[in-house]
Amino acid sequence: MSPYCTVEDDDDSSLVLVNGSTNSNESDTLEETVTAVADPRRFDHLIGHLHDAVVEFVIDDGEPIVTDVNPAFVDLFGYDRADVVGKPLNECVVPSWLEAEATALDERTVAGKVNYRRVRRETADGLREFLYRGIPYETDDGNCRGFAVYTDLTEARRNQSRVDVLNRVLRHNLRNKVTLVAGCVEGLLEELEDDDADPTVEQLSETARKSVDELRALAREAGELQRIADASVPDDPHVDAVPLARSVAGQLGRHYPGGTITIDLPETLEVAATDRLEVALESLLENAIVHNPSDDPRVRIEGGYDCEKWAFLAVADDGPGIPPVEREVITGESEITELRHGSGLGLWLVKWTVETFGGEIVFDTSRAGGSRVTIRLQRWNGEA
Repeated sequence: MSPYCTVEDDDDSSLVLVNGSTNSNESDTLEETVTAVADPRRFDHLIGHLHDAVVEFVIDDGEPIVTDVNPAFVDLFGYDRADVVGKPLNECVVPSWLEAEATALDERTVAGKVNYRRVRRETADGLREFLYRGIPYETDDGNCRGFAVYTDLTEARRNQSRVDVLNRVLRHNLRNKVTLVAGCVEGLLEELEDDDADPTVEQLSETARKSVDELRALAREAGELQRIADASVPDDPHVDAVPLARSVAGQLGRHYPGGTITIDLPETLEVAATDRLEVALESLLENAIVHNPSDDPRVRIEGGYDCEKWAFLAVADDGPGIPPVEREVITGESEITELRHGSGLGLWLVKWTVETFGGEIVFDTSRAGGSRVTIRLQRWNGEA
């Protein structure tokens, strides 16, 4: 039997048993013990040692205002306590384009409802993905207060998606292409024995060549993905995206002379990234040209600063557009399966490169009816 337990009698009164006794002196000792256990500082101790970021807030005119944060918040978000206490929580951690989502969550909080959702939030190092729990409560004086708890999902989700994509795409796509090449080679060998089969031999040879080229592209992209996974990011990454974009446009313009690449960029576009950004831009531009059936594919590179802290680079084309299934898998709206994993590694290469620098990619429709893929990155603040 536990030293302390409560036994209720028939008239709902409670007798406290201490080591099986109801001695009044021992009851006094128990009361002191219960009081000590109920010390509210125990919650401060717990929250202070959690690895999850915890924000305490008070609702003021429908908006959560930060009253305190735990050390894990400082570590995960990179903001000092003094920089956020007394300020609106959304102003500190919600990027401008996600304000509507945050407002909807705040409305639930004001209504006394608990929030439980996967969100992207802005840290000092860029966007990260969190499991967010908003837990409101009402104080005796009628004020609405609460806690926001953030569990960092960024690395776990990135690593899992990398494993899934490499497993699904490489196993599925490479297997299919190798099978196709093998079949073409066998057909060529059979047809070569027939002097009158020249057109068929030519067609089979062309199919084999294209498939081999695609295999090589997959292998190259897989190598780039591995380099992304292994690469470290400096504490203060900085690169001017304009010369990178112009260099990539020039290279691909020479390689695909039938296409037209238009550049609409400011003189400089300094972002928190490294020259690895060039790999992402090259992949976007090449995809826009290669997957456009037009004899004169048109691609436009745009960029600029869309708000105080963020910059963007967009690649727009007049092609058939990226299939919805491709976009949904890349954005995480659909699960990766045997049949839904994307047709290649190009867009994954872009996504993971950009996310390495705390940015994101957004899919939209271009003014010409094709695809518009936007890379959003933090502006470089000029501080070492």
